[in-house]
Amino acid sequence: MKTAIYPGSFDPITLGHLNIIKRAALCFDKLIVCVMVNSQKHGLFTPEERVELIRKVVSQLPNVEVDCASVLLAEYARRRRARVIVKGLRAVSDFESEVQMAMVNRKLNPNVDTIFMPSHEKYTYLSSTVVKEMVRYGAELSDFLPREIIEDVKQKMQGSGREL
Repeated sequence: MKTAIYPGSFDPITLGHLNIIKRAALCFDKLIVCVMVNSQKHGLFTPEERVELIRKVVSQLPNVEVDCASVLLAEYARRRRARVIVKGLRAVSDFESEVQMAMVNRKLNPNVDTIFMPSHEKYTYLSSTVVKEMVRYGAELSDFLPREIIEDVKQKMQGSGREL
């Protein structure tokens, strides 16, 4: 079975993330979307909340699993017996840092390769940070977020004490 991991912070998951998930799910027997926990970052959603939001969005994709990890990605891939890491690239500026991370992961786990998937052109500008800013200003979110979680994100922003 060919298993791949699509790691990220997903705070929150966007239509750009979902596009990569759907495309990667077609390429592998199993795709694990993994919320990676960075102790240095404090997101809007807890890692557990992000997992639940992603599960809502990918519930119709039978070969997609959602998980959370606070270990190094290379170690997580070893534990899950995954040979491939999928990374989305929005722009050339993403490429340099992603290649560096891919080389580190390969050094830590020689059995893992990284595959880069370019974003669909209509999502190249999209990031979780942009989405949070759009929520803050009351923008229409259907071009940014999966419809299943729009209300969850609005409610979380309202309850976070951050300006809306």
